[in-house]
Amino acid sequence: MKKRQKLVSIILNCYNGEKYLKDSLLSIKNQTYKNWELIFWDNRSSDNSKKILKSLKMKNVRYFLSKKHTSLYKARNLALKKAKGEFIGFIDADDMWQKNKIKNQIDFFKEKNTAVVYGNSILKNENNNQSKKFINYNVNSGFIYKDLIKNYNVGILTALINKSLLKKSKITFQNKYNIIGDFDFFLRLSKIYKFKYVAKPVATYRIHKNNLSSQKKDLQIKEFEIWLKNNKKILEFEDYNTLNIRLKKLQFIYKKFSSNFFISFIFFLSSVDKLFSLKNLLILFMPKNVLKKIMWFV
Repeated sequence: MKKRQKLVSIILNCYNGEKYLKDSLLSIKNQTYKNWELIFWDNRSSDNSKKILKSLKMKNVRYFLSKKHTSLYKARNLALKKAKGEFIGFIDADDMWQKNKIKNQIDFFKEKNTAVVYGNSILKNENNNQSKKFINYNVNSGFIYKDLIKNYNVGILTALINKSLLKKSKITFQNKYNIIGDFDFFLRLSKIYKFKYVAKPVATYRIHKNNLSSQKKDLQIKEFEIWLKNNKKILEFEDYNTLNIRLKKLQFIYKKFSSNFFISFIFFLSSVDKLFSLKNLLILFMPKNVLKKIMWFV
């Protein structure tokens, strides 16, 4: 007798996502792993998102209309409460999953204390049609908290999460964040549970004008500053210093793209102890239009 597949709950938070939603939904519908449910969390959309969902006539869909529009992470927490599966996955309305995503990840949970299985992804620029792998280096599995401090690389669209361990940990998304909630969530989980990495791309992340706005980059930096300040006392000195350097790099790139050379130069000088490298010197003096073509994925 064939063993029954374990149920996977897929959470899709949608707020006016009609432009790319059909592709996202089809990537779920076409999964080779068939025992899944879709938690479609409608965050008070005013476009045709619900009509697109209905038009595909997908089975195993559970539709929920939020009582009011909320932040992304509050919506994710509310949707999590509706999930019936043993494992949880997240996909946004502009992301796509590879058809074998769940199939290629589910067996990695057989190892004890594995809370998250995540993978590589493809970054696809909708403006210039360029694409690249998100991760192009060797990645460890196991207790990877220190690795994530040095180089955070968990894309939530690639992750599957063991719901029983998540529930045991009592870790949730922090509603106060709008951008860095994934970083905070997975970093805390990685301190107590194992993560497994699948090198093969399992999802596609679309880069388009709505997720590349300067307002969002500015908010990301501000939230990271707040997170670092709030966690300074519990972070080891080395970890805090590593993350502080990362913050300075984010600020430097943001100023390079959004300000003039003089402002970027002054910031570089003020943080030269953390920013000095050949790569950052090249970024500093490179014409902005050339840099944007090279760093289209930032």
